[in-house]
Amino acid sequence: MNPLCKQLNETLERENPHVYSMLSSLGKSIYFPKEGILSQSAEAGQKAKKFNATIGIALENKEPMYLQTIQDRLSSFAPKDLYPYAPPAGKPELRELWRSKLIEENPTLRDKSFSQPIATNALTHGLSIVADLFADEQDAVIYPEKNWENYELTFGIRRKASIVTYPLYNEERRFNVAGLRAAILAQQENGKAIVVLNFPNNPTGYTPGAEEGRQIVEAIRAGAEAGINIVAVTDDAYFSLFFEDSLQESLFGSLAGLHDRVLAVKVDGATKEEYVWGFRVGFISYASTSEVVQHVLEQKTLGIIRATISSGPHPSQTFVLEALRSPDFAQQKAEKAAIMKGRANRTKEVLDSGKYDEAWEYYPFNSGYFMCLKLKHVHAETLRSHLLDAYGVGTIALGESDLRVAFSCIEEADIEELFDLIYQGVLDLQKAEATS
Repeated sequence: MNPLCKQLNETLERENPHVYSMLSSLGKSIYFPKEGILSQSAEAGQKAKKFNATIGIALENKEPMYLQTIQDRLSSFAPKDLYPYAPPAGKPELRELWRSKLIEENPTLRDKSFSQPIATNALTHGLSIVADLFADEQDAVIYPEKNWENYELTFGIRRKASIVTYPLYNEERRFNVAGLRAAILAQQENGKAIVVLNFPNNPTGYTPGAEEGRQIVEAIRAGAEAGINIVAVTDDAYFSLFFEDSLQESLFGSLAGLHDRVLAVKVDGATKEEYVWGFRVGFISYASTSEVVQHVLEQKTLGIIRATISSGPHPSQTFVLEALRSPDFAQQKAEKAAIMKGRANRTKEVLDSGKYDEAWEYYPFNSGYFMCLKLKHVHAETLRSHLLDAYGVGTIALGESDLRVAFSCIEEADIEELFDLIYQGVLDLQKAEATS
């Protein structure tokens, strides 16, 4: 084993043996090289005043070389903020500003100890880092049965972890805390669990209320007290898009410092929050009362980044940084959030009209981009295909009966027509069935 990696592992095991035991075999083997191209280039950047022939970029007139046809379209940005490689951890100013943003939007974090966010290539990359660092074959990864399908690819297919699901809602149509708690405690023999909490939930658009949130935290505490080491991951892709009386903060703040056997990990980003999906700018943060633990996890995270993408895209990090610095940022974001809330409220108003009750019911939603219909009589995939072919309407079929609708991309004035067409599609299929 590399001496640096061995040192990181020994430091982490000494500082918190529970967190060390959470690491996967890859997590225990990975490290960020201190003696290599990056470190030597960094040293040269400080000392090579005459010629710096270290890093693999091209210079011209002492600034990064570029094509004018590209720079003409990006002329408001300096070449140094676009063309060189970004640091593997991301632009330092962006990381610092994102951390300040997290504390401002999550007051629970003000007195908590957590790492400087590390830039990722959006949230999928952040979740992939979590999987690489912590998930080994047969480790239990726990999340609701209504979930983003990429979890299966990220944790199940790539890392061969054991996927454990539970119903998202209980009989009161609230978050199923009892199901989560049972799934966690069932891992007592294994002694380890990775718990993924995604609120607002994709695909349902549901965020728990404050009391549900407290119970979720207590369920994770119960698992830790039962001797289970828990990696508690908050997938906050749709954070801040809260439209009703629900949690307004990430559970990361409540999970931070909860127990020595709980490692809270926050995966978030500008992707959905700031409406910059194609920029692919995300972040991963670790909470620990020990700054030493934070440092070791940061170094191992940088090792994963170095071994996969090397570093994230510099231009999009610059764009997000400048947006966060803008005095107009908060107002413009609030304006877009109001539009999203209007679409969500209109969706609920249309669905509550009663005219579709024979065809479906809908799962509770109060946030995010999506909602889900539970079809009563027709197969979801059959309806999805029919809507495309007959009416040019796109939806997502999930399982036998669930149809996901992204109200986020439908103008408020068009929402009723959308659901009228979905309803007509149901009637078409029922008529065809009756006459066949």
